[in-house]
Amino acid sequence: QVQLVESGGGLLQAGGSLRLSCVASGSTFSRNFMDWYRQVPGNQREFVAQISSGGGTTSYANFVKGRFTISRDNAKTTVYLQMSGLKAEDTAVYYCHVRTYGLEYWGQGTQVTVSS
Repeated sequence: QVQLVESGGGLLQAGGSLRLSCVASGSTFSRNFMDWYRQVPGNQREFVAQISSGGGTTSYANFVKGRFTISRDNAKTTVYLQMSGLKAEDTAVYYCHVRTYGLEYWGQGTQVTVSS
């Protein structure tokens, strides 16, 4: 059983920065790609960013390129999402995600609210 626990969300003004964290347990963290998704109520969950198992390869949704940075610390089994230049449209619940051994796991989410 894999557990993912996100933290770091909050309320801030447009243009601000925030760092989200996701601590993973119960899996071989260092072998898995890790993702961040986000969801606005009434909308589908959407991909934000992904990082490879070793951290050497990252990918981003177009709407966050140049503003968000995904990183990981395998020793701490933690993945981060550094967000800067936040916009009101970034307001959402942000979720950590992993697919391992054919199963998908999600965290409980952390709310990010950006006021304009």
